[in-house]
Amino acid sequence: MSLPRSAAEDQGLSGAAIDAFVAALDASDQEFHTVTLVRHGQIVLEAEWTPYRLTDRHLLYSVSKSFTSTAIGLAVDAGLFSIDDKVVSFFGPEDLPETISDNLAAMSIRHLLTMSTGHAEDTVQKLQRGERMVQAFLSLDVEHEPGAPFVYNSGATYMLSAILQKVSGETLLQYLQSRLFEPLGITEATWGSSKEGITFGGWGLSLSTESMAKFGQLLLQHGVWEGKQLVPAEWVEAATSKQVSNAHEGNPDAQQGYGFQFWRGRHNTYRADGAFGQFIIVIPEYDAVLAVTSASADMQAAQVVFWDHLLPALEGKEVPVVARPERLELPAPTGPAPQAGDGQTYTFGENPGFLQAVRWDADGSAYFTFFEFGQDKAEDNGYVFAPGGWNEQPGLASDVDVDGTQHRVVTTAFGDGDSLVATIRWLAGPHAADFRCRIADGRMTVQGRLNVSFAPTEFTIVSE
Repeated sequence: MSLPRSAAEDQGLSGAAIDAFVAALDASDQEFHTVTLVRHGQIVLEAEWTPYRLTDRHLLYSVSKSFTSTAIGLAVDAGLFSIDDKVVSFFGPEDLPETISDNLAAMSIRHLLTMSTGHAEDTVQKLQRGERMVQAFLSLDVEHEPGAPFVYNSGATYMLSAILQKVSGETLLQYLQSRLFEPLGITEATWGSSKEGITFGGWGLSLSTESMAKFGQLLLQHGVWEGKQLVPAEWVEAATSKQVSNAHEGNPDAQQGYGFQFWRGRHNTYRADGAFGQFIIVIPEYDAVLAVTSASADMQAAQVVFWDHLLPALEGKEVPVVARPERLELPAPTGPAPQAGDGQTYTFGENPGFLQAVRWDADGSAYFTFFEFGQDKAEDNGYVFAPGGWNEQPGLASDVDVDGTQHRVVTTAFGDGDSLVATIRWLAGPHAADFRCRIADGRMTVQGRLNVSFAPTEFTIVSE
């Protein structure tokens, strides 16, 4: 079940203005991967930058939160709980601390939804250190009375998922499968879960770009899909309205208020957004939805591109004629073929690039393994880097979604003097990396650069 397609002109938009918007995205210093624009319920723009594809799943990071909010709204409508129910009421002695502070006792589902739990900082890093994340959250000091100023808190969203699972007997993903995803024709959704079997809630959802657009269109239609009220209109209105102030945030599109796991934005918009530029932006005034996946190091800068170049198109203003590029792509880096390596395997300790081992062979190709994906040092468990454009790799056991679908990975390499420069893109998400490798005195030095990361994006490591 796909959204209908239409020419931009048939939905009141200038085709030239849409082409200029795509050209602006392509020329931006932000790295866009896929874009879908819906106007009056019709897809009027689909763009993908090779090697990324609109039809692939994309890791959405905190876009996940807005889907969690929707599940909570469905559960409230079903009478499973109220948003004013206290968080501690859902958990037993095995999870609760021996002494429940007044602030923890006062914390409600509403506070989880609005990121006003009373914590002084995001709790998620503290939760991920152990196997019992619910217990860890409930054991944390709640420094302020709940309802205190907005503090972005992915741990709060995890707790929403945990409460839903406690009450419904289904994981968050299972709960949404029949109530939201199936009615929308979304069949590809996958969502990571913790060691205690709880869907992450605040992160970990993967969807195609069109499925992102469908969700935005459902919200724009006040929860109605094909004549059926899938999500209560009252919940959509409340969730996407300003519930708390976030005026202390650093950027103008992050200062417009926060709802129930939705951000308010400029131009009377609201959005789900995720790290490194994953967006579902609903623009009610112009009956439009914009879904974007990207690897943006500056999410405000990405939104500035949208407002500077999409808004005039929606407003019907004349814009400078700029031809849409004939081909949208993120080309593979090129250069001379790498020189011969020594065929030795060099191993590395913990590092920001998760690089575990490199073997640079006599034919100039190289073989890399990565810690991040749970790989060991077996010779058949990694990626080949060789010159000649993007080389799509066979998926590894660790590159398979829960439904058996292989993630796509592309690599390439070139030589720069006595260095091998290797590039990898993990196409199921925003991440890519460059590794400049050089061998001297029996050791390999690697200068790494990540396109986007929660860790430092540049680092230098030397083999063990």
